[in-house]
Amino acid sequence: MGLRFTVLASGSTGNATVVSSDAATVLVDAGLSAKKIDELLKERDVSGQELDAIFVTHEHSDHIKGLGALARKYELPVYANEKTWAAMHKGIGELADDQRKIMATDSAMEIFDLRIESYAISHDAAEPVGYCFYSGGAKLSLATDLGYVSDKVMRQLKQSDVLVLESNHDVNMLRMGRYPWNIKRRILGDTGHLSNEAAGEALCQLLGSGGTRRVYLGHLSQEHNQMDLAKLTVNTILEDNGFFYQKNEFAICETYYDKPTPWDLVKS
Repeated sequence: MGLRFTVLASGSTGNATVVSSDAATVLVDAGLSAKKIDELLKERDVSGQELDAIFVTHEHSDHIKGLGALARKYELPVYANEKTWAAMHKGIGELADDQRKIMATDSAMEIFDLRIESYAISHDAAEPVGYCFYSGGAKLSLATDLGYVSDKVMRQLKQSDVLVLESNHDVNMLRMGRYPWNIKRRILGDTGHLSNEAAGEALCQLLGSGGTRRVYLGHLSQEHNQMDLAKLTVNTILEDNGFFYQKNEFAICETYYDKPTPWDLVKS
């Protein structure tokens, strides 16, 4: 069947994604209750017993809420870098020593036929990372919770067949919203979250390098964004920069905070 994935949930209320190859199935983040993740897995015909591992991007609660319970229930190994382990230790409860796996930032490993690479991102966490997945010549990249797309991140994301990219907020909606200024400043800063506009600008560079067939806009704020607005903003920026594409060549896709995306088969 090859490399495929489903975003179980994406947003400030919780994040989790399943990535599967012919021989491996892994979960990226577990930011909802273990019970809810089980329900979402069932919607996509996956059992927790089928999971081979959990990979953690960073220690914020919307990424690790159900991590401990899920890992204990299914006796899963959990991969994160040392600083993330130290930061999330109290939040996930006790795990067996053989479940605590260190994966250094900017390193790679393989689980059967699935290759996983981690890369550093800019976010206000201990040592946040994104992940790229490879199998059968295809590449899937996950890039959310980043204040900006650095040159290094851009190089990491290039040649992704499919990309899940943060499009967290509309800047004007955020500025006019009810959040106190210190939180707005955090979100808008270089260690905050990517705006619709910033996502569009990053895509212009990525699409210019070729290869990307679909982008899923992720981690949208329920307070300061709407999916239709995010898609419109990103599409307008692409068109303003000369990217006029046929629907069978490239697509902007949705993620949801409360339901999983359909399975997507990633082809090279």
